Amino acid sequence: ALGEAGWVTFFAAVATILTAVAVLWIYPPTGYGDDFVAFLENDIAHGNPHLVTLAFGIIFPIVHSGLASLRPLGEKIVGARFWRVIFAFPSLCLAYSWIVYFIAHAHDGVQFYDISQIGWVHGLAWITNFASFLFLYPSVYNLKEVAAVEKPKIHLWETGIIRITRHPQYVGQTMWSAAHLAMVGTSFTALTMALLVGHHAFACWNGDRRLEAEHGENFLKIKERTSIIPFQAILDGRQTLPKDYYKELIRAPFVLIAVGSIGAYFAHPYMQAGAALAKNTGLVSGGILDPLFLELN
Repeated sequence: ALGEAGWVTFFAAVATILTAVAVLWIYPPTGYGDDFVAFLENDIAHGNPHLVTLAFGIIFPIVHSGLASLRPLGEKIVGARFWRVIFAFPSLCLAYSWIVYFIAHAHDGVQFYDISQIGWVHGLAWITNFASFLFLYPSVYNLKEVAAVEKPKIHLWETGIIRITRHPQYVGQTMWSAAHLAMVGTSFTALTMALLVGHHAFACWNGDRRLEAEHGENFLKIKERTSIIPFQAILDGRQTLPKDYYKELIRAPFVLIAVGSIGAYFAHPYMQAGAALAKNTGLVSGGILDPLFLELN
């Protein structure tokens, strides 16, 4: 129940980490996100947005998947809960900056096609995008573990969406990317979508490797009964859906995901306005930790 002390701690933990991201990264006068993007734009890409998104597409996977891979070692040193914070903070910061940069520059580069005004294309893209958010790894629903209120664990799943695909977020990301590329047929968007799908493809291999390291033979048995490509294991006869399979898919968080997905669609103009504001605000050099850095120097 939401009144339980654990949920109070959950909301407090989420509020704390989001406040830290806002103060230390997002808000230009105190954060360093604008400094980072300016560094990529001016010193690395020399004004080429394609090279900026390419840099994000290299840096984000290294940080996100790298910290995930270091989890066993990191948890031994600082504990599971604190390692979750170490993992989440830079991932959230980089994800925010990449998303904002993508929204601001989605129409940059070569325009390969523009079919966004075709009614059925828009409808199909909307349905594909909405469905993509239903392809989530079951551990995502353990909200208290996500926020490190409860000790995070590397779970082994075989029910629900895992019967259809062992890596649902890879499938969901591919669907989301295809839908957005259909609506915005530019070279910048094509490169960004390719980078996102490529990272998730790598995460399939890395995720299997981490699960095998954690669960050994138990994971290998599940790997044999599941597939990355949706429905392949079912068609091969390696996986059988129970008669009441739909019960495995009915999860309370789906309601929140559905509402959030629809809300995000209608919030697109506000996202674009926010990205434009961030772009036009430009660089406000330095941040709240500058006095500490000067003292250390």
